[in-house]
Amino acid sequence: MHVLILGGTTEARRLAELLDRTPGPRVTSSLAGRVAAPRMPPGEVRVGGFGGAEGLAAWLRGHGVDALIDATHPFAGTISFNAATAAALAHVPLLALRRTGWVAGAGDDWHPVGSLAEAARALPALGERVFLTTGRMGLAAFAGEELAALWFLVRSVDAPEPPYPARTEVLLGRGPFTLDGERALLREHRIDVVVTKDSGGAATAPKLVAAREAGVPVVVVRRPAVPEAGAVVATPEEAADWVRRLLAEGRRGA
Repeated sequence: MHVLILGGTTEARRLAELLDRTPGPRVTSSLAGRVAAPRMPPGEVRVGGFGGAEGLAAWLRGHGVDALIDATHPFAGTISFNAATAAALAHVPLLALRRTGWVAGAGDDWHPVGSLAEAARALPALGERVFLTTGRMGLAAFAGEELAALWFLVRSVDAPEPPYPARTEVLLGRGPFTLDGERALLREHRIDVVVTKDSGGAATAPKLVAAREAGVPVVVVRRPAVPEAGAVVATPEEAADWVRRLLAEGRRGA
């Protein structure tokens, strides 16, 4: 049984580890290639795009894939739609591994927005020293003259390329991050507003707790739409169980 994991996330690596210890499946993890030195999962790995939904469907057929798992980042919306289309074209079962989004709690001062551009428009009314944690892609949304008076601390795994805000300090880092570390970061850089995507998960959530404690507002970019196709689970363990069920059904049908 050949399983293709569309990955690049913590959950995808964890799933590959679980399946690596499971007798039966051959696992290939696909990475988009946007990070210079990604953390490699066990098993076979391919890097790069497929050429859209039809290209992915051709890859599924050409490599004898029996199951497709979409474990991509919540904001990698295009690949999720391509995966749904490709699975249907290739007649391959599809599972979506989607981590649970963040939920505001008591004391949070969240400002939900629909896009990075909307987040940029919200900033002048909220603060002057911005902790921007949306990654290195899309920084052009914050590079306009209307935000020239603001100062940005940009955290990303790899160094960003222009255009980005004129008054920018870059902090290279890869989660998981600690609560004490996030508290110190907000304090030392005198951050008065945080911008983040609703990525969910625990690796980068401590910044939200630190912001709540400090009374710092958080601009939260909502997740893009995802296709309603295939089964959906929230954890790598559930995804591994799904693969094991497919294996068992295959053995019974053999």
